[in-house]
Amino acid sequence: MADEALKRLLDAELEAERIVARADAERQSLIEQAKRDARAEEQQFADRIAELRANFRAQAEKRAQQTITAMQRRFKEQAQALRAASEHYEGQALDDCIALLTRKSSS
Repeated sequence: MADEALKRLLDAELEAERIVARADAERQSLIEQAKRDARAEEQQFADRIAELRANFRAQAEKRAQQTITAMQRRFKEQAQALRAASEHYEGQALDDCIALLTRKSSS
């Protein structure tokens, strides 16, 4: 009877060791799968960051180009206004010079 109890205890111990070994293997498998999943998530995140940066850069370049275009348009408008003003004042200055010269020569 003691032999039988001892045999059952040894069998129970062997079964417990098998259960622990299976649990360890399953735990290790879960850890490895979690690592793979984490690496995949990190890669997706890195890919998404690159995509977000590219989109942001494209939008920034578009806004910069719009700003440059608007500034060039304003510059042209101001240049035209300055040319018109200079032509006006040039004509007026010539008229004033002629008037001064004709007054001096008639005096």
